[in-house]
Amino acid sequence: MLGLDDCLTEVMAIPGALDAMLLDQTSGMAVAASGAPQGVDTERSAAALTETLRATMDGLARSCPGDTVRIDDMLVTTDRGHHLLRLMETVFEGPLVIYVRLDLERSNLALARHRLRDISGRLLA
Repeated sequence: MLGLDDCLTEVMAIPGALDAMLLDQTSGMAVAASGAPQGVDTERSAAALTETLRATMDGLARSCPGDTVRIDDMLVTTDRGHHLLRLMETVFEGPLVIYVRLDLERSNLALARHRLRDISGRLLA
C-alpha cells in the first residue's frame, strides 16, 4: 500500500511528469502536491480541476440518459502539455483524483495512463 507522499513521488517519476497533485473530488481541495510551478496557486488549481471533472461527468451523464457513466481517467491536451486525471473511489477518504501534467515532447501517454492505473491501485490497496 502506498502513502500519499510515496504516491506523488511515483507519479513524478513518470517520464515527462512536470507536476502532480492528489485532489479531494468532493471538496475540490489539494490533499498533496509536488513540483507545482512557481506562481501557481495549488488550491485554486485543484478547485478548477475538480470543477472541470464535475462538468465533464455532468455532460456525459446528460448525453447518455439512463446509463451509468463512470470515468476512469480523463485527458486534456493543450499547447503547453498533457493533463491526465485518474479517478479513485476510496473507502475512507471519499473520491480522490490523481492529477499529473506531462511534457508534450517527453511523455508517453499510454505509459502514463498505465502507471497511474498501477499507482492508484496500490494507493487503494
